[in-house]
Amino acid sequence: METDTSLLSSELEQQREDELYQELLLKTLEKMPSDGNPPTVMNKFIRPQPGMCVKTLSLTDMQKVFVNICQSPEVPPPPPLSEEKLVELLDSDDPTEYKVPMSLGEAHAEMDNSSNSCTVYDIVINGAFFQKCQNPLFQQFLIAVSLEGLENKYSMELSRDIKILKNRKFMGSLTEQNIRTKSKPVIQEIDSKEMQVQPLQATMPQFCLLVEPPVGDPEYLIAEIQLPGVSSSRSLVLDLGEDRLLLNARPSLFHLDIYFPFMVDQENSSAQYSTKTQVLPQTLSVAHML
Repeated sequence: METDTSLLSSELEQQREDELYQELLLKTLEKMPSDGNPPTVMNKFIRPQPGMCVKTLSLTDMQKVFVNICQSPEVPPPPPLSEEKLVELLDSDDPTEYKVPMSLGEAHAEMDNSSNSCTVYDIVINGAFFQKCQNPLFQQFLIAVSLEGLENKYSMELSRDIKILKNRKFMGSLTEQNIRTKSKPVIQEIDSKEMQVQPLQATMPQFCLLVEPPVGDPEYLIAEIQLPGVSSSRSLVLDLGEDRLLLNARPSLFHLDIYFPFMVDQENSSAQYSTKTQVLPQTLSVAHML
């Protein structure tokens, strides 16, 4: 008996969509291991750009180690941080609460200026944040978290007696790195004129907003918006700001404009519309402001 593969593909796609929806409703937001990434996570190769090179020592064998601190716009930036807040952070009991997203590369052997073998690590951070770290205080902080990141990942101990190379931005060669990124909601700009002529017949949809975890410091907001009659995500125009969500369902079905009780990180938020249930669930990562 022959099988209609197109029907099977459609059924499997719908089943996958339903599973995603149920996963969001159950708030299973725990971090998953690298071999079980949720569908919203994908791998991406990035080519880092030169930044600065730091020389230090491995305290286990007293061998020279060079750290190439590179930059790329593909790496998400950390939450905004002023110089005053950074001073408070460094004086706090637990400065590790502030996380700097970075990609830590594997060790590779290179030759230094004296033709001696040395070990080099490549670290990639957000380009805009790297430019901010030209400030001496931020630069000191960046180097500290970079060395700590290498120590934690590779179970090593590095000297804090470091030297920033003035005449070169990296040691050896820079290679592509494989990073994991989350797919983002389809966010489009809404013209101000379009907002002004919003038809009166557009109604506010029913929605609920959940906090995860329900007690303690919030990590996520889950917004669930009921959109009966919306047959395709193509008719949805979603604009997600730091503290605001604006949604229009065309043609003139729904209009929603709400503010969040917390600041959210747009880069690490996701949405998946279910055509079967006609519900738009969104997982919004709370930005931890200091």
